[in-house]
Amino acid sequence: MDTQLLDVTGLKCPLPILKAKKALAAMQAGEVLTVLATDAGAPDDFAAFCKQTGHVLLESSEEDGTYRLVVKHK
Repeated sequence: MDTQLLDVTGLKCPLPILKAKKALAAMQAGEVLTVLATDAGAPDDFAAFCKQTGHVLLESSEEDGTYRLVVKHK
């Protein structure tokens, strides 16, 4: 499984979603994007983004103020 890492720590909404959208656009179906973010709204934003776009949110976790969001390309 191909996985890409996108580090958007320090960026505020809507930048994490916009950067993830751009990264996903360059990826193939089934590939996985792991996003590291510090914006507290990121988990909800990514859940809504995946619901709207059809991508799959495989993981949404938080450790020491950093959110790890794993998105599988539809």
